[in-house]
Amino acid sequence: MKIAFVGKGGSGKTTLSALFIRHLAATGRPVIAVDADINQHLGTTLGLTDDQTALLPTLGEHLPQIKEYLRGNNPRIGSAEEMIKTTPPGRGSRLLRIVEENPLYAACARPVALDEGSVRLLATGAFAEEDLGVACYHSKVGAVELLLNHLVDGPDEYVVTDMTAGSDSFASGLFTRFDLTFLVAEPTRKGISVYRQYKDYARDFGVALRVVGNKVQGPEDLAFLQREVGDDLLAAFGQSTWVRRLEQGAGPALKTLEPANRAVLAELKSQADAAFELRDPQRYTQQAVHFHLRNAESWGNTKLGIDLATQVDDGFVLGSECDADQLDAARA
Repeated sequence: MKIAFVGKGGSGKTTLSALFIRHLAATGRPVIAVDADINQHLGTTLGLTDDQTALLPTLGEHLPQIKEYLRGNNPRIGSAEEMIKTTPPGRGSRLLRIVEENPLYAACARPVALDEGSVRLLATGAFAEEDLGVACYHSKVGAVELLLNHLVDGPDEYVVTDMTAGSDSFASGLFTRFDLTFLVAEPTRKGISVYRQYKDYARDFGVALRVVGNKVQGPEDLAFLQREVGDDLLAAFGQSTWVRRLEQGAGPALKTLEPANRAVLAELKSQADAAFELRDPQRYTQQAVHFHLRNAESWGNTKLGIDLATQVDDGFVLGSECDADQLDAARA
């Protein structure tokens, strides 16, 4: 299943996404962690050193390879250069599994050993010096959208994405690529304003959104969140000396996290599992096509000099028809 963490910068979004990733890994589930934030801190929050994080391969650097691999022998796509961030899969496209070995994972993913379990980490990459003033960060995040559009995942398999802060997620269709989105909110007016903005933007797209309160110091903070968020409030993560030690570089074991906060992570997993059961493959595919056609009309057709609408395979629905035999055929 596909899960996103969003929130205001400084809300603790990356910390909570890393804790959730560690919780999933500790249960023995396969997990792919994706750092799609402009501030690339997920690796260090999972325990890598700054030097190790700096040496991670990036999706942005491998975008041509990603496109060429996913294109497969799809007859509607003439070359990798004709693919944009929203190009949907069709018959002949190569599809991905969470639990598999493939050239893209070999090039772009790195295993991260945790105190309990391990995960694969993918990083979009931060701004490079040559990007400043001339490039948009969302071109790097587009690689994540392509991967999720071509990913066939199942229950007890997880992709957890640490998204860009605030409403930047809405610069593409990436915000619709998840079974469940956790919005991390501090008990402040600024924290709640991001929640309201996100919910308003996502309203027409059926985005499953739940709020996780963070840095909650007591009953008054909890009451504030309950009053402002209502039924969207899933759980509240309290002030944590464990997290403070983590942020200081101590690397505490997950099993020593405060019991109440571990219970929050378990509740997040329960909600994610329930959301997966409600997945609608038809709608998921239709939304991918919707944003592809919007991008094609807005800029893609002009930039590439072709009609990108012809890339849409009207007879293809990701997930509903992709049993093991069909997946193998698409990847051949």
